Amino acid sequence: MSAPLAPEPLSDGPVPPDRSAEYLAYADRVWYGTADLQDHLTGVYSGDRLIRLREEVGFCPGFANSVVFDTGDGLVLVDAGDVMSAAQRHAAVRNFSTDRVAAAILTHGHVDHVGGLGPFDAEEHRPEVHAHEAVAARFDRYRRTDGYNSWINRRQFGVPWLDWPTEYRYPDTTYRSRRTLRQGRLTFELVHARGETDDHTYVWVPESKVLCTGDLFIWNTPNAGNPQKVQRYPEEWAAALRDMADLGAELLLPGHGIPIVGAGRVREALTDTALLLQTLCDQTRDLMNRGLRLDEVVRRVRVPADLLAKPYLRPAYDEPEFVVRNLWRLWGGWYDQNPAHLKPAPEADVAAEFAAAAGGARALAARAAELLASGRLRLAAHLAETAALAAPRDKEVARIRAEVYACRAGHETSTMARGIFAWAAAESSAVVEGTDVATELARTPQGAGHVAGRVGVGLADDAADTAAGDTVR
Repeated sequence: MSAPLAPEPLSDGPVPPDRSAEYLAYADRVWYGTADLQDHLTGVYSGDRLIRLREEVGFCPGFANSVVFDTGDGLVLVDAGDVMSAAQRHAAVRNFSTDRVAAAILTHGHVDHVGGLGPFDAEEHRPEVHAHEAVAARFDRYRRTDGYNSWINRRQFGVPWLDWPTEYRYPDTTYRSRRTLRQGRLTFELVHARGETDDHTYVWVPESKVLCTGDLFIWNTPNAGNPQKVQRYPEEWAAALRDMADLGAELLLPGHGIPIVGAGRVREALTDTALLLQTLCDQTRDLMNRGLRLDEVVRRVRVPADLLAKPYLRPAYDEPEFVVRNLWRLWGGWYDQNPAHLKPAPEADVAAEFAAAAGGARALAARAAELLASGRLRLAAHLAETAALAAPRDKEVARIRAEVYACRAGHETSTMARGIFAWAAAESSAVVEGTDVATELARTPQGAGHVAGRVGVGLADDAADTAAGDTVR
């Protein structure tokens, strides 16, 4: 991260029209599925003016959202966004109110929620930052594993230049399970809940009946199975969603995506999300208790199609299959019950033996191409990967591997799967062309956008996802 930015001056040009009513009408269309998140994520409603949802509540829409509460005795900021949008977000807050930011509440320690504090810290009155006690440990871990986090986020989002930050604004005040913060005329109930992270906080403001969920609700299938990230906690997450549903909130402000207005809608969205997570937990646990291998557990779990069809539960970022694998890791460890995987031979050695048995790496690759042509993409990937491990510099093998993974990327709905497969395709294309991954990623419009830093999640449509957002998580 860069050094704290100087405070952004208030706009001195013509005051733009208030777009709050327009934005809420758009949010209503998203709820009914007649619009998607593209306008929200691409910044159509972002700028140097907040969306005023209540007299005392300002909402900053973007890739990661922020909320500002005017308490009558200073402002309270819930989440600060990412470092790249920090100046614009600061200007929007300052055009909402010139009162001091008395406090900032971090719902968790992901970089897209904490990176925008710099301009507020640079003001005369530095806000007191509140967060769960595990946020500091997260920042410590991020600093020790910055290289690893750089690599996994490069792959996930297709951004080869990305470097993970090593500087963080640590919280001033932490809590363990619950904390009540009273500021002016408003009360902020901070409640810890393990879900996407171990350091998560949701914020309930009873006077306004506003619920800030952080990433416990993100207008997607819950991010409970990310294959490259640390442990998630789906069952505790489901319990927290049910607890939030019982609060009687009339306005839900999520960490990502649009607000949900109306007590009935808020309860429906939270309970549906809890139901999705709970059925994954229940089915996975039942199959594990029957002594099945991980491979069979993954194949047998079924997700209700009516839930995945909800506009706020589409698997556009994470997906249920990954959640099942994460539950296995949580409850059963890393061993998948295949004895050959307990103490395996090196992958390249195994691949060389398979290639020799098949008549060479090119024979394996040719069969992969046949499987691809017949639509058997998962099997095609196994054979193409084995062939490439056996003959990593063979251009014909690399060509087929690139074709297989490019096809796989094109068929996936989730950002995570698309990113990993697209990166693999670019690796092999670089072998064929004698270039590098960045060059190959940039050959498609979507890849070029990602290489340039236009990264986003939350849209099932590839073309829309190309432009969505401007940061990584």
